[in-house]
Amino acid sequence: QVQLVESGGGLVQAGGSLRLSCAASGRTNRRRAMGWFRQAPGKEREFVAAISRSSGSTYYADSVKGRFTISRDNAKNTVSLQMNSLKPDDTAVYYCAAGGYVSDYVRQYEYDYWGQGTQVTVSS
Repeated sequence: QVQLVESGGGLVQAGGSLRLSCAASGRTNRRRAMGWFRQAPGKEREFVAAISRSSGSTYYADSVKGRFTISRDNAKNTVSLQMNSLKPDDTAVYYCAAGGYVSDYVRQYEYDYWGQGTQVTVSS
């Protein structure tokens, strides 16, 4: 079992920045693909960004490409999401996810573990 806890959410004005962090605990001996998803009020949960289990390759939704950066620190069992140039449309609950093996990082069902989420609110 793996437990994931997100932190770093909050309220920020449009154009501002936030850095989210996801801390993993439990069975962290295996390398896992990590992803970030978000769900806005009245909307379905959508893919934001992901990082591969071994190579460190990163993947981004078109809506955040060039603004968000995902990174991981395997020694600390953490993954981060740096969010710059935030827009009101970025307002959502952000979830961290982990998968033993992920072939398509956009597909939510390929992830085995999920955090409880952290709220990000961007005001206009």
